[in-house]
Amino acid sequence: MVSEGCDNEDWSNLLSSFQITHYKQYPPSVSKVYSYFECRHKKGGQYNEVVFFGLQYLLKKYLAGRVVTEEKIQEAKVFYQMHFKQSVFDEEGWRKVLEKYDGRLPIRIKAVPEGKIIPRGNVLFTVENTDPDFFWLTNYIETMLLQMWYPITVATISREFKKILAKHLKATSGSLEGLDIKLHDFGYRGVSSQESAALGGAAHLVNFCSTDTVAGLRFVTFCFSCLCSTIISWGKSREKDAYECLLDQFPSGPVAVVSDSYDIFKACKHIWGDKLKERVMERSEDSALIIRPDSGDPAQTLIEVIKILEERFGCSQNSVGYKVLPSYLRIIQGDGIDLNSINEILEKLSNEGWSAENLFFGCGSALLQKINRDTLNCAFKCSYVETNGKGMDVYKQPVTDPSKGSKRGRLSLRRNSDGFIETVERGAGKPEEDMLVTVFENGTILQEYTLDEIRKAAQLWEEDASPSQHNKEDNSTLESHQKCIMNGVH
Repeated sequence: MVSEGCDNEDWSNLLSSFQITHYKQYPPSVSKVYSYFECRHKKGGQYNEVVFFGLQYLLKKYLAGRVVTEEKIQEAKVFYQMHFKQSVFDEEGWRKVLEKYDGRLPIRIKAVPEGKIIPRGNVLFTVENTDPDFFWLTNYIETMLLQMWYPITVATISREFKKILAKHLKATSGSLEGLDIKLHDFGYRGVSSQESAALGGAAHLVNFCSTDTVAGLRFVTFCFSCLCSTIISWGKSREKDAYECLLDQFPSGPVAVVSDSYDIFKACKHIWGDKLKERVMERSEDSALIIRPDSGDPAQTLIEVIKILEERFGCSQNSVGYKVLPSYLRIIQGDGIDLNSINEILEKLSNEGWSAENLFFGCGSALLQKINRDTLNCAFKCSYVETNGKGMDVYKQPVTDPSKGSKRGRLSLRRNSDGFIETVERGAGKPEEDMLVTVFENGTILQEYTLDEIRKAAQLWEEDASPSQHNKEDNSTLESHQKCIMNGVH
């Protein structure tokens, strides 16, 4: 599929101030600048692999099509004159882009397919100019492309949640049925912008199908409706009436009800489990009542709630001997959830004999907001230049921090004979083995991926559900990968 994009943001807003003067700082006679993006591997890091996601959006939004116009050149000229108090804006260079390429950027980007699972420390995409007159364009768009850290990080953390849930669900139910709806995105209200909500929400939907972040749903053209909590507007004395109203308003389909506005234990025992018990029991598996605690210690509260519900509604044993509430009754925990707490909760419940089938989870800021570029150590670095017709591999190697050493030369990504993914440096890779695909060239998007394709690429494997694989560094596994994912193959 070929796409030229639409409604691009102003290219002059997509960089840091220092990049405005980059064109003055390169050595004479430079004709090619080649850079790459990676999530550096750091010893002791929390995540060993990443989900590549989000580049397709950034290309469509900011780079595809005719992004340079005379009007934008004049606006940028005036703005940067005021900003720097001197003439540093490359008006001539941008006008050449306009005249020679009709405002389309002479850049080539090669990337791994969206949704692909790649070990940390490997190249994820490369950027280079396709015309020697515009060597300065490669790193001009660095700041915008570095924002890939956000969707990659959210998609990666979401998948780590999925590994934990898969492990416990398989252990306590014997199957992975319903896994894709076990973690709900509650992060909309806690993010910094609509774009963060859309991009982060979509990154979560690579791994799961449940969310309250409507911006993410719209982003991936999903159709979904969500319920808002309106319980306290009824007042404490009419709490039972509020719950009953929800059952009346939503007779079909699952309905989640925040039940801790006052006392979650009394609500479960005396309202859901007594006054409204018959109404609850009338519902079906497809229209389950999902009770939502929303405060207190998550593990302790859930254990107490599930015991009350067992007392009031009974339970059965599944095929692997764990207890399951009636199919019309479930619980969702959305307060205090992160990778550590969700694992602790599931372990404590399984120790009490309860299956993970009984629970759904929601995650807010820990999924979409409590992250930054250093969570996965995302970096964009130059690795190759051409000057006077001669190529030269370039790199950085700080003596104070070896982990910030960068790769050298033209890069490719391959799966070696041992089955490991590795980066090949210094232009030594074979084109037929390269996993990097040309996705953008001279203003046109050359390759697009559907959500189904992305989800398929990001799906869990059987070993991902094993206890040693989630969220922690497995030294025995890392040793075998170390040479492949640190500095590539020279």
